[in-house]
Amino acid sequence: MPSVLDQWSAPPGGPRPAPPRRTRLLALPEARWALASLVLFLLALPVHLLGGPGWLSGTLFAATYATGGWEPGWAGLKALKDRTLDVDLLMVVAALGAAAIGQILDGALLIVIFATSGALEAVATARTADSVRGLLDLAPTTAARLLPDGREETVDTERLAVGDTILVRPGERVGADGRVTDGAGDVDQATITGEPLPVARQVGDEVFAGTVNGSGALRVRVERDPADSVIARIVKMVEEASETKAPTQLFIEKIEQRYSIGMVVATLAVFAVPLALGDPLDSALLRAMTFMIVASPCAVVLSTMPPLLSAIANAGRRGVLAKSAVVMERLGQIDTVALDKTGTLTEGVPHVTDLRPLPGGGLDEAALLTLAASAEHPSEHPLARAVVTAARERNLPLGGAEHFTSTPGQGVTATVDGRTVTVGAPTRFLEPEAHEQHRKVRGQYRKAHEQRQKVVAELEDAGRTAVVVARDGVPVGVLGIADRLRPDAAATVAALTRLTGRTPVLLTGDNERAARRLAAEVGITEVRAGLLPQDKAAAVKEWEAQGRKVLVVGDGVNDAPALAAAHSGIAMGKAGSDLALETADAVVVRDELATIPSVVQLSRTARRLVVQNLVIAGAFITVLVAWDLTGDLPLPLGVAGHEGSTVIVGLNGLRLLRETAWPRLTQDAP
Repeated sequence: MPSVLDQWSAPPGGPRPAPPRRTRLLALPEARWALASLVLFLLALPVHLLGGPGWLSGTLFAATYATGGWEPGWAGLKALKDRTLDVDLLMVVAALGAAAIGQILDGALLIVIFATSGALEAVATARTADSVRGLLDLAPTTAARLLPDGREETVDTERLAVGDTILVRPGERVGADGRVTDGAGDVDQATITGEPLPVARQVGDEVFAGTVNGSGALRVRVERDPADSVIARIVKMVEEASETKAPTQLFIEKIEQRYSIGMVVATLAVFAVPLALGDPLDSALLRAMTFMIVASPCAVVLSTMPPLLSAIANAGRRGVLAKSAVVMERLGQIDTVALDKTGTLTEGVPHVTDLRPLPGGGLDEAALLTLAASAEHPSEHPLARAVVTAARERNLPLGGAEHFTSTPGQGVTATVDGRTVTVGAPTRFLEPEAHEQHRKVRGQYRKAHEQRQKVVAELEDAGRTAVVVARDGVPVGVLGIADRLRPDAAATVAALTRLTGRTPVLLTGDNERAARRLAAEVGITEVRAGLLPQDKAAAVKEWEAQGRKVLVVGDGVNDAPALAAAHSGIAMGKAGSDLALETADAVVVRDELATIPSVVQLSRTARRLVVQNLVIAGAFITVLVAWDLTGDLPLPLGVAGHEGSTVIVGLNGLRLLRETAWPRLTQDAP
């Protein structure tokens, strides 16, 4: 597979072309041929069943065979050059054989099934490639480079070199990985680290390409070539992990080579040996065709697909979309689970959790929140939005804010009802010497200062982000803000522990303290914090190298390499990034964590039904083949036995469509 970076690199001397966001479904030849085959089959079916003109149904069925079968047939013939007998070629031969002895409908249905399966695989591959290309949109195509004489020039980011200095204005994306040399700002790094809140960045701090500068202008010295930025490495890691992952094969496909070769050899022998011993040509041909029908792998193939497809349908009704039967099979094999923090175990949005008025401030909780929200109302910072949202949820009236100013990394100041209100980080409220001029004010400030320190320490120990509210320079209250834990997180962790025999691991780009605090709440003991995307992928590869089969659950761009490297990956759907949703093998559409252990158990049930079906199909084939070889098996009876086994295994697999087939492993499972 050619590199996405190669496909969409900038032409010499020109900007990089914008990559397409989505490949159109009918732009894929596999999809067009499968659709044509399906339409022709649906047109031929009523003509055939209602006894219409034979020439019409025959023509339509022939077109069905041609449109749906030529591509897998041609691919199978090319595989023969490498001395490989492809199962798709065997299916085409079986379909043609069925048509040769009058079972034209069965053969056409087989062709349509395989053509549709190939089209779905092509669509999934194309959509994943689209998403990886779309990741490059996170990095800006141009940047403002500062020249030695102080002038500014706009250049393509590909032309930036290590040592260049770029200017990043408020609201702009950082053009390259580098280090801040001047200025300060709140940078949203969620795409890289997964941290739920913007991070204050000042002189000496590292910033990454594709992250968003929320406020304050930054001067950044480029420290990595754009082709080696964190965003570019994420793209490369996703591609490499997808290419190097062992081919995912359904259980039955693992034995397809031997079965295919054995069936072809046996059919030729059944025809040639009796003919050589003097049997009439018609008799030898009829016996061989009967053998090919009863030994056909149709029932064996259906042994696998109905249970897995039924499990996919059942999971889909519960809001879990598994992308293929292979995905559903692999989910049941996992024995280790790695969970992301922000947006996975938590909701990914900050909420006001604590309102702590300070003694002497003269405010109750409602008044404190009203004062803070009034001052924060003009701000676009996520913490400010959390405060304003909390006030609106309580229907509190907000006052007008005048003379509003915002300091990156510190907070805001505004005039509300004639009083100066400051809302910001605790470090902003150090005890100033300015109050030495008035003993009464100084004493009031020092008392509030001591009370504030105590409350801030309590909130931070509880894993909250503390925000201090001051009026006319005196702290009057402290707000606690945190990313809210999903209500079903603890139950999900417990259920996954029971299923795998291991407690899930927390992989997060957030700080160690916050990560361990949350892990303790949900029952997780192993935590790896402060991880960049490549660190998460490295951890997954380490476990895979130990023989584990890892399930990764995440939602962000920073989770995509780990999702691609894992045995199975599940993305949270509501706020999940495009890349995470396309890279993952399954998507939890409604963000209900409790469905994850349920779908793992459902996969294990489906795998058990696959084994049952293979035993049933094998028993039918064995009996019918033995009858044909040792006796005189009538062709209609052989067809009936073959079709009967197909119906039985199909119905057995469809049991997973029942409502009661969905496992409820937690009290929160829907």
